[in-house]
Amino acid sequence: MDKEAKIYIAGHQGLVGSAIQRILSRQGYSNLIVRTRAELDLLNAEAVEEFFSREKPEYVFLAAARVGGIHANNTYPADFLYENLQIQNHVLQNAWRVQVKKLLFLGSSCIYPRDCPQPIQEDYLLTGPLESTNRAYALAKIAGIELCQSLNRQHGTKFLSVMPTNLYGVHDNFHPENSHVLPALIRRIHEAKVKSLPEVVVWGTGTPRREFLLSDELAEACLHLMLHYDDGDLVNIGWGEDQTIKELAETICEVVSYHGKLRFDPTQPDGTPRKVLDVSRLKALGWQPKIKLREGLQQVYRWYCEEYEATR
Repeated sequence: MDKEAKIYIAGHQGLVGSAIQRILSRQGYSNLIVRTRAELDLLNAEAVEEFFSREKPEYVFLAAARVGGIHANNTYPADFLYENLQIQNHVLQNAWRVQVKKLLFLGSSCIYPRDCPQPIQEDYLLTGPLESTNRAYALAKIAGIELCQSLNRQHGTKFLSVMPTNLYGVHDNFHPENSHVLPALIRRIHEAKVKSLPEVVVWGTGTPRREFLLSDELAEACLHLMLHYDDGDLVNIGWGEDQTIKELAETICEVVSYHGKLRFDPTQPDGTPRKVLDVSRLKALGWQPKIKLREGLQQVYRWYCEEYEATR
């Protein structure tokens, strides 16, 4: 991938896409193509076709998606299914049509069965029922993986699919209800500190186990795979280590310097009991993360206080 190659980052304003743009810029890639949703609506088939015909990118990072936490997935399943199918279908079809040299599709670890063995290997896909709270989103992502692999088989494309673990980082969505668990907790606990509230309510029992990866490290892994991996098999991207939601919330309290109580609400859904990825395939390809959770949380909380709060 030449430094002057035309590289399209779909979803460059989101958590993952912005991280990919940062790593590519730092590494000297100078011909990056980005469009806001106002400039290019990926739900509009004609607009996407016209964009690809005009720009003819050589490489594509497909990070655009409708995303959210358990509450959002549970409340808007039709939107999550329809919009994600449309986005990925439009981009993948046109990437094949204009003969993109290589594409990387960002999936999600929620594609794996709810109760599959841990740590989760790539081969566990489609071996059991999905978690009901985000089944619609997971099915859309599974369809995207299948389309990448089918295009590879039928047309000889080089479309990669990666499965990131739970992500966090700057430019995340910190909505207290519709975001993922980690940014939602950062916002709730920060606001509890500012308002001197005696407690913070955490949805669920606190017992599910999750692993988390900083978005900038995911971006490094994606670039590494674009440069060094041509196989069509899935690749998990994560730490291979996890902690309970209770431990996560306690760590965020320490980072934020909040000294109130945590109250867990068992009437809210927990989601999958445990989700930790087997990352042996990724390590064999020569990449592994470096930034531990506490250090990453400190970075993100500084950004949240300096940037996110200032623009609200």
